[in-house]
Amino acid sequence: MARRFRGSAHRSPDTVHVPLDDFLSAFQALQHWPSQDVRWDTSVANLVKDSVREAGEASARLNGDGPAPSEVSADEVGELLEPGWLAPLTAFQRRDIGRLLSMRHGANFSVPGAGKTRVALADFHASRNRGEVFRMLVVAPKSAHGSWTEEVKLCFEKPPVVHIADGGMLDPLAEVVVINYERLAGSQDALAKWLSAEPSMLVLDEAHRMKRGAQGVYGAVCLSLGPLARRRLALSGTPAPNGAKDLQSLFSFVWPGQGGRRVERAIADRSLREASAELKPLFCRTTKQELGLPPLDPRVVRVGLDDWHRELYSAIAGEEGLRAAGSGQGSEGLEKYGRVSMYLIMAAASPALLSEGGSRYEPLPYDLPRLEVPRNPSLKHMLDNLPRYEDSPKYKKACEIVRANAARGRKTIVWSTFVRSLTTLERMLGDCAPAVVHGGTPDRDEQIERFRKDPGCLVLLSNPATLGEGISLHQVCHEAVYVDRDFTAGRFLQSLDRIHRLGLAPGTETNVRILVAEKTIDEVIEERLAAKLRFMGAVLDDPGVEQLADLADEPAAPAGLERSDMGALLDHLYGAPRQ
Repeated sequence: MARRFRGSAHRSPDTVHVPLDDFLSAFQALQHWPSQDVRWDTSVANLVKDSVREAGEASARLNGDGPAPSEVSADEVGELLEPGWLAPLTAFQRRDIGRLLSMRHGANFSVPGAGKTRVALADFHASRNRGEVFRMLVVAPKSAHGSWTEEVKLCFEKPPVVHIADGGMLDPLAEVVVINYERLAGSQDALAKWLSAEPSMLVLDEAHRMKRGAQGVYGAVCLSLGPLARRRLALSGTPAPNGAKDLQSLFSFVWPGQGGRRVERAIADRSLREASAELKPLFCRTTKQELGLPPLDPRVVRVGLDDWHRELYSAIAGEEGLRAAGSGQGSEGLEKYGRVSMYLIMAAASPALLSEGGSRYEPLPYDLPRLEVPRNPSLKHMLDNLPRYEDSPKYKKACEIVRANAARGRKTIVWSTFVRSLTTLERMLGDCAPAVVHGGTPDRDEQIERFRKDPGCLVLLSNPATLGEGISLHQVCHEAVYVDRDFTAGRFLQSLDRIHRLGLAPGTETNVRILVAEKTIDEVIEERLAAKLRFMGAVLDDPGVEQLADLADEPAAPAGLERSDMGALLDHLYGAPRQ
């Protein structure tokens, strides 16, 4: 019997554990159980019945067979939101709301900045007006919590009671609970009870955070909680940052037992265009073109490395490559090569980032007068002291761009993965009164407000992991510089949309400059991100995503390295791809 379920595992001689998605997709196998004395748990029986009904509805929508699913038109949305709705809606938001209300569960893959939060709140309000749900659980990155609480105030005539789950008891009177992904596992039992107490809606914001599905901590909890909700909604502007597996995980949450398998079948032996056409009835998406935004001007700026920088980079690549060689491409190998990738990204910016500093935030001494290189220095000496002998071409170019923008009265956001790069640039750009936001910033909100409101603050220094989601800067900033990037396509796209989103004035000039050190891992990342963006554009049938590929998400390994990236990385390290 256990062999009839994928993913089954014996935990004891008379107990088999089966992942929920696998159980729901093959529960008919229980017909072969030899004993007639079978007892169903009531909640499991209801779950199976709901899954069968919802699978039928999804199939009818996909295949066009059976009764046609009832569709809610954009014109009907206003009536469904009465009474109690205040916020204005664009035409494409009304269209997306209508599509979602036409489905029992759904996904909104609109680009960042299209107002997915407002669309989700409208879905909740209309569903509550129809008596389908009474409360809503939102799982969102911590950086997005402020957006949800503010939108609730703007959208409702009588705002529902919102509770931010921060580790304490859940407010029993809350109508909307917002929790971040990191707290899911520790709060799973309490959230399950809260969802089950009344008909509820479960929303995953930035749902690509659970892209690893049952194999990841976030995904396992989301897949477990999903069937307890009357309505499920996945929100992500980057639903497939690394391939079809990401998309399968999201649809497994939306339609347990059926969604992931459908994606698998849709993509097998088909072009991505054909797969996109087949899957399109299951999600709504507003594209960049539909937002009517002024064009984005993304350009790669290539910089050469100076003599000692180049020699140090080559030495680091050789040494770290040798350490990882023979690790294979299993999980251990991926982890090791992920660390190698991170070291090389640091070395491409400045090898000195790999040396021990006085503290994790200590800036590198690039602002000191240059010294003459001693005769026959050791590589260790040069690694520790390179900033005293040579400029970092990336830091130098970043400062040139920021100051040129400042001379035009334009503010710039500078992105780097590494905190010491940010503190180094903070010192180098002191004349621009920089604001700095990273994971250790105690006054994050004050720094962001200073950047927004102080005309003398001309640059914001941050990393995509901290500020890549949940914040809008497009009203004050139209320039971005990337000192470095990793392999995570979703995180890159999210950070781009901090300054290029709905609400930009017509004719606004938005510039993005990506610094790439020649003949380093930067070029590998450039190639891999372009490939991932092309895949995402094809599976979503959205040329706007593909246009970003002309630049020629949480990561499972350091530097966001995925198995699909290994060939290009090994080619860079060893000169020829390894199998």
